[in-house]
This record gives sequence, C-alpha cells and structure tokens, in this order.
Amino acid sequence: MLGDPRWKSWSVGSGVVSFADHTLTCAIDPASAQQYSDAQITDYQERAFSWSPPLRLTVRAWASHSTQELKGTAGFGFWNEPFVPGERGLPRLPRAAWFFFGSPPNNMALAKGVPGWGWKAATIDAGRIGFLLLVPLAPLGFLLMRIPALYRWLWPVGQRAIGGSEARLDVDLTQPHDYELEWHTNRVIFRVDGTQVHVSPHSPRGPLGFIAWIDNQYAVVTPQGRFNFGLIATTERQWLALDRLEIQPL
Repeated sequence: MLGDPRWKSWSVGSGVVSFADHTLTCAIDPASAQQYSDAQITDYQERAFSWSPPLRLTVRAWASHSTQELKGTAGFGFWNEPFVPGERGLPRLPRAAWFFFGSPPNNMALAKGVPGWGWKAATIDAGRIGFLLLVPLAPLGFLLMRIPALYRWLWPVGQRAIGGSEARLDVDLTQPHDYELEWHTNRVIFRVDGTQVHVSPHSPRGPLGFIAWIDNQYAVVTPQGRFNFGLIATTERQWLALDRLEIQPL
C-alpha cells in the first residue's frame, strides 16, 4: 500500500520525503529554531478526509533516534489537520487517533497521570459537545486546576469532555515494530507487536485523514492554562521510516 498513488508527500524547510527499497522515509536534516521543517505523507487534499470507523490501521515503523534523543514531533495515524503552518484564520478543534511522539519542551498533558511528552498511543476530540459547553468556564478552570487537589478532582471531567485518552509506550523507537490501531465507533484499540497497549474509551468523530510525519516543532498545552508553541533546533538528520502501511475496513 506504500506505493499507492493516494499518498501525497509534502515537505518544508529541511524536510525530505523519499521512497526506496519498499521503505518510505520522512526526514529532516539539521534545522534551526527559526525555521519550521517538516516531512510528511497524507491521503487528503484541502481537508477532504475519507476515513471513518470501523477500520484497522497497521504500520511497521522505526526511527533514527531513541525517545530520549529524537527532537520535535513525529508519528502516524488519523487527524483532522486542525492547524496548517502559514495558514490564516482560526485553527480547528483537534480530533485524532494516533501514535504520537513529542520531545521536551513538548508538554501536552491532556491525560491525568501521563507525562506531556514521549511516545504515546492517544486519542482526542475537542469538538465534542461536552467540551464546547465547558469553554466559557475555561478561564476559571485554569486557575482552579493550579491547585493540585482541585486538579485531581476537576481534570477528569475536562479529560472526558475532550475525549482525551493516552498511554505512554515503552518501545525502542530505533527498532522496527508493528503498530496497530483499531478505530471503532465507541473505542480505539492500540497494539504494538500484537500486544494490546491501550484502549481509549473515546472514539473521535470521522471523517479523518491519515498522516505520517516528522517535524521540529513543540507545543505546550496544559489543564492549568499554560500554552506555548515554537520550534526546536536539530543538529543531526533524523527520520521516521515505514515499510508497511495498511488501512482495512472492519
């Protein structure tokens, strides 16, 4: 399926997408913190997404660096492309089901008890009615959740509202692994090498588009109202490689 003409490559900055020996590689060469660099493949144009549950995604992938050494973000799965660098206008509320990596200073601490960075199996759907109803209360909520006891009490409500569910993966990124994502209407099941590693009770609404990427950006989004976005300098070539990619209806 990797050779399917549906896949559209895109790169910017020092990003490079290549296909050789039945392996797709998304890479970024050394980049400064003043330049956005990205290499990705997708299967959509102008947010015309085609995937809805139930389906199974199977990917065999590995990376150039370990989770301690890789910089920026990387991963693969389904999302609604809420933000396009350089695009004007307000971003969309994010919806995604994917395997996602973010290095420090990334800190998207959206699941209680799970660090805001690392290699994760994750879901989010911030377009749910529960989240929209809570938006007017967000400024007060941010302040209250800076008190640890109130955070422990209040954030589970917010996490359910955004459909947030994550598990950090203890996987050697530099070695090939088989990743599987089963997207059902009422849950998302994640497996690595045939072993179940996470079940999200939240299923993001479709349709969504497929993406596999690596870039040098970071984002800070916390329940305490801390928000920041920026770029990370990279000093070495780093890449994400895939030699198997299948999407099958269930």
